[in-house]
Amino acid sequence: MSRAPLSLDGVHQQTKPPAAEDRTTRLPRGLARELFTLKRDPLPKMSRPRWLAWLPHVVLSYVAIPCGVLTGMQLNDHYGVFGSAVLGLSLLTSGSVVLSMFRPIAAWWLGLVTATLIAWAIHDHVGHGQSWPLTPAGSVTLAPVILMVALRVPPRVTASVIGITLALIGLAELALRPPQSGTTIAGVALLLGFVGVLGYALRATRLARGKLVEQETLTAEERARRTLLEERSRIARELHDVVAHHMSVISIQAQVAPHLVENPSEELKENLAGIRGNALEALTELRRVLGVLRSEQPDDPANLQHPQPTLAELDGLVDNVRGAGLDVTTETAGIRRPLTPGVELTAYRIVQEALSNCLRHAPGSRVEVGIAYGPRDLHLCIANTAPTRSAPPSPGAGHGLLGMRERAGMLGGELAAGPRPDGGYEVSAVLPMDPQDRPTVPEPKTKRAS
Repeated sequence: MSRAPLSLDGVHQQTKPPAAEDRTTRLPRGLARELFTLKRDPLPKMSRPRWLAWLPHVVLSYVAIPCGVLTGMQLNDHYGVFGSAVLGLSLLTSGSVVLSMFRPIAAWWLGLVTATLIAWAIHDHVGHGQSWPLTPAGSVTLAPVILMVALRVPPRVTASVIGITLALIGLAELALRPPQSGTTIAGVALLLGFVGVLGYALRATRLARGKLVEQETLTAEERARRTLLEERSRIARELHDVVAHHMSVISIQAQVAPHLVENPSEELKENLAGIRGNALEALTELRRVLGVLRSEQPDDPANLQHPQPTLAELDGLVDNVRGAGLDVTTETAGIRRPLTPGVELTAYRIVQEALSNCLRHAPGSRVEVGIAYGPRDLHLCIANTAPTRSAPPSPGAGHGLLGMRERAGMLGGELAAGPRPDGGYEVSAVLPMDPQDRPTVPEPKTKRAS
């Protein structure tokens, strides 16, 4: 047989699981706070369309008026109660319905107090078969109030509200019911139960829709963030290829240079060896840091590494786009000459992304690709006319322009994109032919040997 654990002084102690103790003590306290609260809890507004935002308030305001009027008419005609008290009870009845739009729990308590006052006022005027403690109007008035409660509070609070209401009605019938009156507990239980279930269903639907919208927003943000990170990783891989190429060339040149000079001095050999060693060390470190951006399976046919494209391969890119059904014309101005690998790659990627956007968003349009070689800058312009047919939905996240801007900014260039007056779209970029002409940090001045 198990025994209770011993304390430090040897006395048996009865222990209770902390989680169970928290649940047993926290539930009644939390429920009591939710049942005895006057906090503001307005009806949720619909964002679209806007005219529906205040529709529930207008409907409840119109419902409150006949509830008060019907209560006054029944007190006068059915129960023979007259005087200023009838007007006050009618106003309280309408007020509970109006208050339920902003403070549902407070409106429920006001409805219970009003029902109690009405039951006390008609107790001595109840005829044979007439309902008590609730009048027919009282049952109808409690229904929208309970519905407003069920729409805003958790199900356990709604069940407690309905249970307390039915318990008070049952106790009143058992203790104070006039002999000739008819019972109302069964009809009220069915009405309030139906209203409570309806409110719970509407609340659950609203919360589920809100969570779905929130999840869709988070998913779209995560997809956009992932797309941006993938594009930056792609740029980083291409930058790694360009830098690694130049570092390899530096290493080879430093190794070959001593053989190109007759009787090179030991200082020259030492300096060239240091240059080669630093280049190899930098290349190794670069591959170690940025190598993680490569595919984890380099032998995978789907991830084969190819030489980075240049503007010399632009004709093949245009032919592929034409084969997809797009009318593309190209025009080159200036003296065509080779550029640095980074500029060649960036220019190719900008034209490639712009043509891809034309295929996705402007089917049937005519596209003009212009490349101008200036004295110091390379100018790109990709413009399309208005599409001749509707574009199918695109699965992309819409961050191609951001990637193009990052590529141009990486070289110190600029990129602009926007619609044209004729309904088309235009992407233009200016890239420096030698990014070293635009240093971000001033170069240190060195003294020339005399």
